[in-house]
Amino acid sequence: MLSNLPLPSTNMAETEQQAGASSEDDGPAVHASFNFQLPKKEISMVTDMGKWKRSQAYAAYMGFILSLNEAVKGKKLTCEYPCSETVNKLLLLLGTLDRWIDETPPMDQPSRFGNKAYRTWYAKLDQEADTLVSAVLPSDLSAAAPEIAVYLKEAVGNSTRIDYGTGHEAAFAAFLCCLCKVGALRMEDQLAIIFKVFDRYLQLMRKLQKTYRMEPAGSQGVWGLDDFQFLPFIWGSSQLIDHPTLEPRHFVEEKMVNEHHQDYMFLECIKFINEMKTGPFAEHSNQLWNISAVPTWAKVNQGLIRMYKAEDLCESMDPKPTGQA
Repeated sequence: MLSNLPLPSTNMAETEQQAGASSEDDGPAVHASFNFQLPKKEISMVTDMGKWKRSQAYAAYMGFILSLNEAVKGKKLTCEYPCSETVNKLLLLLGTLDRWIDETPPMDQPSRFGNKAYRTWYAKLDQEADTLVSAVLPSDLSAAAPEIAVYLKEAVGNSTRIDYGTGHEAAFAAFLCCLCKVGALRMEDQLAIIFKVFDRYLQLMRKLQKTYRMEPAGSQGVWGLDDFQFLPFIWGSSQLIDHPTLEPRHFVEEKMVNEHHQDYMFLECIKFINEMKTGPFAEHSNQLWNISAVPTWAKVNQGLIRMYKAEDLCESMDPKPTGQA
């Protein structure tokens, strides 16, 4: 539901060359001159969707998603890759958010879902987001923090409804995309962005969901791919392309999932579903069950990308904005 997010301002949607992309000589990034501004909601009705699909922001976002999809093809989570200073700072940021969960235990309340302690946790992020993002950015990009921090705050759920869904996930991808556009993250960080940073983000969100019993935002029930996530299925299926033994039909076998989940993001998602839901897999996750009949991971990957564009980036409007920004 990226349509519910504020679009990146023009400077965040510029080409990689304009944004000071890394050069071939591995020297320090040369940052372009930016005019930072707080993002604002640009899509308020269904007729605005055409503007979104034709925008530089849409092109930049999908280009980012597809570039990472190509980068992780055939690679394990446990493969070797470099971790830059920015990547390590992002991991520290996510670790801080994780620690705040431990410091904000759930309240004793009558309702089963939507524990109100989440609002206390979120209020701390809302207050500290600019500082957290400033610590990730190079000193010459500190002015970008307020703009980029909006996406971080949007990425962890809605504090009014105490829910989380694929629109919030998309906000975190947009957050990472913005860091790439300003040159804080670079081409050589691609594997670490997925296998370190995004994987750590998934761990954080699963902990938030379980601790505060967050409801799925905009869930389609058994007709949806997953209650909370979509991108790890895209990138996870790319990891498995041309795998010598694991085929799509195997991810519904609990034994295969338990043996290989540490290497593959797709299987880690299936493992989490198996832990959180009961009953036959075909009943609680019908869409995934149907995907298991697709003959190859390449076809699964292509189909999920089409599904993401059609159902998550361009789906019907929800009149309520996500997050607090």
